[in-house]
Amino acid sequence: MATLRKRGSRWHVQVRRKGFPSVSRSFQSKSNAKAWARNTEASIDRYDLPRNFRCLDTLTVGDIIERYRDTVTIKKRGRRNEIIILNALIRQRFARLSLAETTPDVFSAYRDARLQVVKPTTIRRELSLLKHAFGLAKREWGIPLKDNPLDGIRRPPPDQPRQRRLKDGELARLLEGCQRGRTLLLRPLVQLAVETGMRRGELLNIHWEDINFEKRTLRIPITKNGHARTIPLTLTAISVLRDLPQNGDGRAIPTTGNAIRLAWCRLTRRVGIDDLHFHDLRHEAISRFFEMGLSVPEVALISGHRDYRMLFRYTHLRAEDVVKKLN
Repeated sequence: MATLRKRGSRWHVQVRRKGFPSVSRSFQSKSNAKAWARNTEASIDRYDLPRNFRCLDTLTVGDIIERYRDTVTIKKRGRRNEIIILNALIRQRFARLSLAETTPDVFSAYRDARLQVVKPTTIRRELSLLKHAFGLAKREWGIPLKDNPLDGIRRPPPDQPRQRRLKDGELARLLEGCQRGRTLLLRPLVQLAVETGMRRGELLNIHWEDINFEKRTLRIPITKNGHARTIPLTLTAISVLRDLPQNGDGRAIPTTGNAIRLAWCRLTRRVGIDDLHFHDLRHEAISRFFEMGLSVPEVALISGHRDYRMLFRYTHLRAEDVVKKLN
């Protein structure tokens, strides 16, 4: 930022920016001083001025994380959870280290200690965020890092993908349990999850204007991967949607994700079903689509997967169902 001071009959201006040496000049008029300050700041933004490697002694890892949070994460759809993760990283001891002190072993030690208390998937995401932040600092923010300290860090292997599917009678128990709960919208939400394979956030964002009852299709404009899609609907899904009351909100299921999360936990406890996540209903639906005989492209059209390998991670066919198709 620029600082202007009047010294006698002249105006003294100083421009300081992290990562660059401080520069200053004196002018007869205030307007000339301001113009020089603006041009100098523009030159810094274009990286026309030489960088100051001494900034590595003053900038900290926390500074990198904060800038990433405030300029990159804030633009993401999943920013709420990512901000929580980044704020937790800022509170770690390594966040107080200067960039000059930051080496790969700092993060490898953090990884090993963190693995004692969280699952590998959690630490993989944290390391990925840190690596991306340091990469931007080096490539785009003009911070003179010699290397990205996360480049050589081995990430733990991912958790085994969940293979939980509904057992015989569990869907009926869930739907019956919904009738005894306080959240009236949970029952249609469970039914639609099994019939469509949609994510919870997508279900809660269904608007009446996106439903075509005649063609039995639903347009999903906002998705996890950013690609809108239109999916076909089963007769059961159409029936569930028709039975929902319309209101001024415009949404078919006007409630919040947190309300559904809490209602789901109460429901599974109430009906005595263990180790069943709401997201497992998406696994169940996709597996059912394949069992119906739909092709991979057809299922991908419904699920929204653009990578067939990821689609297969959501597919858990039962051997006893496949054996029926064998001679």
